Amino acid sequence: MREPNETDNSHPPHRPLFGPAATTVFRVSLAGMALLAIGSAYASYEYYHSSYWHSLGLARGQPVLFSHRHHAQELGIDCRYCHASVQTAAFAGMPSTHTCMTCHSQIFTDTPMLKPVVDSARSGQPLRWTRVNSLPDHVYFDHGIHVAKGIGCTSCHGSVGKMALIAKGQPLTMRWCLDCHRDPAPHLRPEEEIFSLSWTPPSDQPRRGRELMAHYGIERSHLTNCSTCHR
Repeated sequence: MREPNETDNSHPPHRPLFGPAATTVFRVSLAGMALLAIGSAYASYEYYHSSYWHSLGLARGQPVLFSHRHHAQELGIDCRYCHASVQTAAFAGMPSTHTCMTCHSQIFTDTPMLKPVVDSARSGQPLRWTRVNSLPDHVYFDHGIHVAKGIGCTSCHGSVGKMALIAKGQPLTMRWCLDCHRDPAPHLRPEEEIFSLSWTPPSDQPRRGRELMAHYGIERSHLTNCSTCHR
C-alpha cells in the first residue's frame, strides 16, 4: 500500500497538446486567411470596376472593317446619316446596306474590304452588325430624349472620332448613369454642338450648364426615380 502523501512517479508529467510553436503557426494562419479574404475582396472589387470587365476600348468583330475615325472625323459625315433614328427613337438605328451603297456604289467598289457590303446589296441579306454598347433588358434607355435634352454622342460613346474600330467608351453602369442624372449640367451642350465629335466643356460650363438646364426644361427631381429607367 502506498502512503497518502507519497508521490506517484509512475506517469510522465502532463504536456500540452499544442506547443508554443503550434500556437504561433495557428495565429499566423488566421492572420493570413484574413489577409487573403480582404485581398480577394479588394481584387474582385477592382476587377469589377476595371476597364477590362466593362470591355472599355475593346473593339468587337464586325462584318465590315468600318472606321468611324475616317468617316465621321476625317470625312465629316454626320452621325445621323448612319444612325438615322437617334433623334426620334429609343434605338439610334444601324446603317443599312443601302446607306453604305449610296457612296460605295460609286467609290471603292472593288475593294476586298467592302465585299460584304456588295454581297449584301446583291443578295438582299442585311448586314449583321455587332452591338458594342448594350444595356440589360431591365433598363430602359431612349436616345431621342437624351439628344433632345442636350446630351452629345461622345458623352456616352467616347471619342468616336478617334476610333478606327468602334469600341465601348464608357462603362454605362447604373452608378455612371446616376452620376449624370443627379447633376446633368456639366454634360449639357447647346443644340449645335450635340453631334460634334470635338466638343469639350468650356471654362464657364458651370454657368452655361445651369442655363442649359433651364433652356431644355430639365427637372432633376424625377431623374433619379426608379421608374425613369426601370419600367
